[in-house]
Amino acid sequence: MPAELIKAPARLAHVQRSLRQCLSIAAELLYDHGHVLETITLPQRGLTRRELLALSAAAPSWATCQEVMETSEAATFNEHGRFVLTHLGRELMFDMFGQGAADCA
Repeated sequence: MPAELIKAPARLAHVQRSLRQCLSIAAELLYDHGHVLETITLPQRGLTRRELLALSAAAPSWATCQEVMETSEAATFNEHGRFVLTHLGRELMFDMFGQGAADCA
């Protein structure tokens, strides 16, 4: 069996852990900066570019987490240019925090 196939499950587990950690950090930072989880879990809402810049300036870990969420396809920008979780991101958020955290998952 090729080495990359053996390493693939370990890499996937690491990415999942990293993504879950970022979702948890994102939830905390949103709360700390006056937002609610529904800001990113509802596809029609989302964070504006200005709000993203403010979060990044106030909490440098936000930019890293945003990058992880986007790279893993757990977050994207909606048709209004606002940062929101994708179906995958909402499902993980729901799994981590319960139904109230991600009503539309």
